[in-house]
Parts: sequence; C-alpha cells; structure tokens
Amino acid sequence: MHLYIHVPFCARRCSYCDFAIAVRREVPSGRFVDVVLAEWQRRQLEPAWSDSPSLATIYLGGGTPSRLDAAELGRMLTELQRDRPVDAGAEVTLEANPEDITAPNTEAWIAAGVNRVSLGVQSFDDAVLRWMHRTHDAAAVPAAMATLRAAGFHNISLDLIFALPEVLNRDWSRDLELALALEPEHLSLYGLTVEEGTPLGRWTARGESMPPPDERYAAEYLQAHQSLRAAGFDHYEVSNAGRPGYRSLHNSAYWRRAPFIGLGPSAHSAVAGRRSWNVPQWASYERLVSAGQPLQEEEVLSESQLRLEQLYLGLRTSDGVESGLIPAAALGGWIGSGWAESSGGVCRLTAEGWLRLDALVRSIT
Repeated sequence: MHLYIHVPFCARRCSYCDFAIAVRREVPSGRFVDVVLAEWQRRQLEPAWSDSPSLATIYLGGGTPSRLDAAELGRMLTELQRDRPVDAGAEVTLEANPEDITAPNTEAWIAAGVNRVSLGVQSFDDAVLRWMHRTHDAAAVPAAMATLRAAGFHNISLDLIFALPEVLNRDWSRDLELALALEPEHLSLYGLTVEEGTPLGRWTARGESMPPPDERYAAEYLQAHQSLRAAGFDHYEVSNAGRPGYRSLHNSAYWRRAPFIGLGPSAHSAVAGRRSWNVPQWASYERLVSAGQPLQEEEVLSESQLRLEQLYLGLRTSDGVESGLIPAAALGGWIGSGWAESSGGVCRLTAEGWLRLDALVRSIT
C-alpha cells in the first residue's frame, strides 16, 4: 500500500494553479496533523488495508507541505508508523518550495524519515517567477540545493514548467541547462495549462495572455527529452525523468495501478476498481473529520473503464503495454508515424507519441 497526504496550505496562489489549496499567512500545523491523524484512524478500519500490513511509500504533496511546522510533520510521520509499519528503504517524499529549505527544517525532515524532496523550481528567470506568483527567486534554488545536500539528501527532484506565453521571452534552453547543472537525481516537466478560475485563466479570457502555439509546445518538450537523455536520464514517463535507480517509486505506483490511500482535503484513493476522493476545502474537511461524518465521494469502475485506465496509464510510461491491447492496424500506423515502437510483445510510445497520448488512446477506445 502507498500513502499520499495532501497538505493544502500555501503562502499565495500561483497564477496557473487550480489545485485544492488554502492560502494562509500562518499555517495551522498542529490542527492539520490532528485532523489528518483522525482520518488515518478511520481509514484503518477499511477492508482494503487487511492485505497490506505495511507502507511502501509515503508522499506529502500540496499545496506546500514544506510550510508545515517541521516538528508537527515529524509527529505525524511518527504516529502513522505506530499504526502501520513502513517498509525498510521506503521512499518518503516531501514537496517543498526553495524558500522553506533551511538547515533546521532539513535536519528535522531527515530525523522524521523524509528521504526524498521534490523542489518546486518552475524557472530560473526572476521575471517569469514573478509572473507565476512564485514566492522564491532564482537565486534561492542553488542555495536550497546546497542546504539539502549538506543535510544528507541524496534524492532530489526539480519541477520545471515549459510552454510559457511568448510575451515572457523565457529561455527554455537556459532553464534546462541550469537545472541539469545542479545535478538533481530527478526532473519533472509540466506543460503550462490554462485552467478556468485561475489568474492565468482570467488573463487569457481578457486577451492579456496567450498560450504558445502547439509547435512550440512540442519543440520545447522534445528539446527537454533530448537534453535529459544526453545527460544520462531515463525519461520513464510522460512528465518524469530520473537518473538510473531514481524513478519516483510513489508516482510509479499510480501508473502501475497499485493500491494507494489518500489523506487530507481533496486526496484520492484507489483500491482495486474503487476510486474515492475527499472533499477539497480545508474547512469542510476539518469539520467532517471532527464530526465523524463521511468526507468522501466514490465510484466503482466498470470493466471497460478499468481497461481504459490500464491502457492510458501504461502508455504514459516507458514500460508500455502489451502490444495485443492495441488493434493491429492502429499499432502499425503508430509505428509507421514514429509515435510508437513494438518489441518483445510490448508497445511503447516514443516522445513524439507521448505528445499525442490523449488522441492516440481516444482513437482506439
């Protein structure tokens, strides 16, 4: 079993963000940990746990988990392990912003069992970071990396966003070079998307910001793919690349359709064909957990939905899917177009194919 904990608190909302967050000047760390642990106790009673006595991975995402008081974060991880042992060598990831990387924090995280940090960098251009409403500047990133290394972290992932509006004049090549120069073990690459209800969504609706043409989106993605491979990275999933031995074990569990439990507002869980998700707002989540009331919605996937999930998630990764799951005519067309390769009975999409993943899956379902 794999465990995800959603920490919703942020200092501000990024211009592109439509996640379930709660903007707070002061983070109610103790209260958050108390409520999450109360949900945790409720989840122990679920039948899904009966065959999974231990946890293989823990992932604290958000939001900005690094804004939690480090002592409270440690208390939460200690309490979790009293009820459910964590496997030896388990991956325990904390998403963090550069400005939260201090020597006291990193030392406390190490002591609590965190052994992997996912650092929200997004860009090394200060003007771009201001446009994104990020709370750090470019100089904070190498300083954060140095502090993490000094504390003993040997598994660090950096997040970058590509395909930004033309008006920003962002130098994507420079950002890739600066990221690789920091020698992270892992990189995650996300194409900018415009979501309704976000500042970026409003700017776009008013014509103040325009997404880049598809050609530039594709060019930047393929450039990143080539740069990562040249630097020795394994581009093992649409948006993720790691040095050998440094794939994200937690996220890989999602793509393998392994069972996982989510705690916190908006957190999702999946066991067999059952999918469930918590209410998204922190205040509603806190109230429902405290009152012992239901806080989840759920659905049970049909056989056809499960097959679609297997196909889509499998094709997201370099592991691919059985070639027999793809109609022969479609597979031949994909291979002929350079979008897929097939060997040993396995179909794997190329980087060109990953750019067309949604359309390819739709075409055969």
